[in-house]
Amino acid sequence: MAGLRKSKVGIVGLGIMGGAFARNLLRAGWEVIGYDTAPARRRAFVNSGVKVAADIASLAAAAPTLVTSLPNPRALHETVAAVIAAQVKPRVVVETSTFALTDKLAAETTLREAGHLALDCPVSGTGAQAKLGDLVVYASGDAKAIARLRPLFLGISREVHDLGAFGNGSRMKYVANLLVAIHNVASAEAMVLGIKAGLDPAVVFELIRAGSGNSRIFELRAPMMVAGNYAPPTMAIETWRKDLDVIGAYAAELGAPAPLFSASLPIYAAAKSMGFGHLDTASVCAVLETMGKVIRTGGKRKPRMLSHKTKKSSSQKPQESRQRPKSK
Repeated sequence: MAGLRKSKVGIVGLGIMGGAFARNLLRAGWEVIGYDTAPARRRAFVNSGVKVAADIASLAAAAPTLVTSLPNPRALHETVAAVIAAQVKPRVVVETSTFALTDKLAAETTLREAGHLALDCPVSGTGAQAKLGDLVVYASGDAKAIARLRPLFLGISREVHDLGAFGNGSRMKYVANLLVAIHNVASAEAMVLGIKAGLDPAVVFELIRAGSGNSRIFELRAPMMVAGNYAPPTMAIETWRKDLDVIGAYAAELGAPAPLFSASLPIYAAAKSMGFGHLDTASVCAVLETMGKVIRTGGKRKPRMLSHKTKKSSSQKPQESRQRPKSK
């Protein structure tokens, strides 16, 4: 295991997630070689300790294990073709993106027929969590390969789970992301209700986080909603729409009812049409603010002090209004 930790690993795709993988694996003691089609992303890793390959062929020739984090199925199939064209010894390709099962299975078949081994290993977590290694890996495929690569997975995550047959990782990711889609819009809905009620958004965040209505997504996204600032994105709306399409199609294929998920889709579509496509998915809060005619002020909002109305009498004084909890 110790030797494996120090072996070479190639990262194809140096975006939000892949870039975090590369940096975290480097810190964990791996020799990391990266590649991205975008010159700006390649330049970002100059002098970082991560070696930047000229192309996928040279990366595949140098690293026995490749981790792919890609934006769309086309990039996946092009990467698979490039690995095969490189005519290198058998490689393990760890695919971490969220794509339809048909694309994942096609890639697995193509690689297997060429003598390589593919693993389906999507991750659960945002870009901000990826930077901290605070992800969960849903690994699926060859059990021995997953066990052997456990040090690699723990270099980018806090947990790794072997879900069995290839494709089960993606199936689990669809379930997780369905909840993420719902919780994100629900968090925005709650935040806008609080703002419309006259409450300080920062107080709404603190008290929801402390109570039974909290969720991990609320904890991660509500601070952006409080600030009204959705850059830089941990998951951009335009990228997230791809995931939503995959989940929706899979649920429909199975005949699984998804009314809450379906209700969230128009809000994400509105975010993109309003120009938030390049911003974080937390920007759905701005959509609901627009729908609710919320006008943000420069300073902190002071909540309305709520009091019970009571009849005045010589023996009874009006109840005092409730005090606003102090934010920490």
